[in-house]
Amino acid sequence: MQNAKLHFSQAENNYQIKEAYKTLRSNIEFSGQNVRIISVTSCTPGEGKTTVAMALARAFAEAGKKTILVDADMRKSVLVGRYRTGSVRLGLTHCLVGRERLSSVICETDTPNLYVVFSGPVPPNPSELLGGRIFEKVLENMKQVFDYVIIDTPPLGSVIDAAVVSKLCDGTVMVVESNAISYRFAQRVKDQLDKAGAKILGVVLNKVDISGKGYYGHYGNYYGKYYGKYYGNYYGKEADSTTGVNSRPREKEPSPPDDDLDELSYLAEVTRKDG
Repeated sequence: MQNAKLHFSQAENNYQIKEAYKTLRSNIEFSGQNVRIISVTSCTPGEGKTTVAMALARAFAEAGKKTILVDADMRKSVLVGRYRTGSVRLGLTHCLVGRERLSSVICETDTPNLYVVFSGPVPPNPSELLGGRIFEKVLENMKQVFDYVIIDTPPLGSVIDAAVVSKLCDGTVMVVESNAISYRFAQRVKDQLDKAGAKILGVVLNKVDISGKGYYGHYGNYYGKYYGKYYGNYYGKEADSTTGVNSRPREKEPSPPDDDLDELSYLAEVTRKDG
């Protein structure tokens, strides 16, 4: 297993933003106990899907859920350059082409309960790799070890990769930039997910301007300043790590194939946390 330190911007540590992602986390938890592998996509590049995927994974981890973020945007990943500090030698590509074991490409981060698989080198056939049996088995193995698997996928309005991945997931979240994407374009992307048989959990309206003079902008600023001052520490990592909306025990997962047992045993060992 590799190690990586994650760098978060000041904006991503903003109280209002973190509260919004906690709400998103809670909504996903209320979607059902079996919704544990979640893909995140958008219509076009630059709408913030990678930011949403990372923040969602971080929110689950801070709630005490063992979470792994998979960078499946193998064509043009932004995850490595934006969040990682230090060197990571192996990525998802190495695993999907059969050169490395899954346990070798996983990175343990400096955020408790949060693990990341970076994309790795750009392959010539990303859609085929993501739609192949190896990636399907990777997700099966992860589901045995982690509470949540968040997958950052390429924009569906540009390439088909996200639709290919969505077929293997329990749910998909669409990210739409405010005042940037037409309704018709977003509808076409949704239709593509529907054709792939994806379960759409909902849409995240991103990059919304809450600093305007309208009522909601004023209320948002007031809420953030007031509650951030008095309750920011209360709703910190300590509280999140001991509480969770979805506290009911999950149903027992089916046993994995025999050839996966060694891999699962090793993964469970290297990701085990005290308590």
